[in-house]
Amino acid sequence: MLAAPVSRKIQRSIGDFPAVLQVGPETALRKYPMNPASCPLDRLLADIRGCVLCADTLPLGPRPVLRATVTARILIAGQAPGTRVHDTGIPFNDRSGDRLRQWLGIGPEVFYDQGRIAILPMGFCYPGVLPGGGDRPPEPRCAATWRAPLLAALPQLRLTLLVGSYAQAYHLGRRRAPTLTETVRRFADYLPAAFPLPHPSWRNTGWLKRNPWFEDDALPVLRARVSALL
Repeated sequence: MLAAPVSRKIQRSIGDFPAVLQVGPETALRKYPMNPASCPLDRLLADIRGCVLCADTLPLGPRPVLRATVTARILIAGQAPGTRVHDTGIPFNDRSGDRLRQWLGIGPEVFYDQGRIAILPMGFCYPGVLPGGGDRPPEPRCAATWRAPLLAALPQLRLTLLVGSYAQAYHLGRRRAPTLTETVRRFADYLPAAFPLPHPSWRNTGWLKRNPWFEDDALPVLRARVSALL
């Protein structure tokens, strides 16, 4: 998951992410129309969990990790699983998840209640690591193929938590600010439907220290909004 400062090459890939997704495979949209009544979520999830679309690029092979039910009111849109999540099949089953739950003001029993919270990263499988360290970006084909049908099949969503640059690029598009920091600082502009967040990785501890307004100003609003929907 992207947490450390990114290279110019990766910054360009973040900037291009929405455009890449818009020209993704059309076959999925024909198979899964935008009317959720015509695409039962259980069938869609089963097909996703059997997906091998990106198998040729995944160092550990396909293992899509996601959670959703039609009653979910909150969506956590992260980046992609790390190695521990790949091994366990449980999203945010690591120190990043501990910090994210602390930000939200909820415990694991609520966080993993699929009836209330859906977890759909931008890439469902572990993407591998970059030569210089840090995880590779999520594979764009994943979101291009599956994300629109999934969102259409979740009619009760009221809040999407945009964890990191890739989720913000996809869901906010041109509405996001030039940097992640500025996008998160403008969190009020995206309410009530969305809330941008930095990645909760331990690598971002320095970012949190440099931006005390996040804990002082943003987190109380985030916790109140989450609490109101649970």
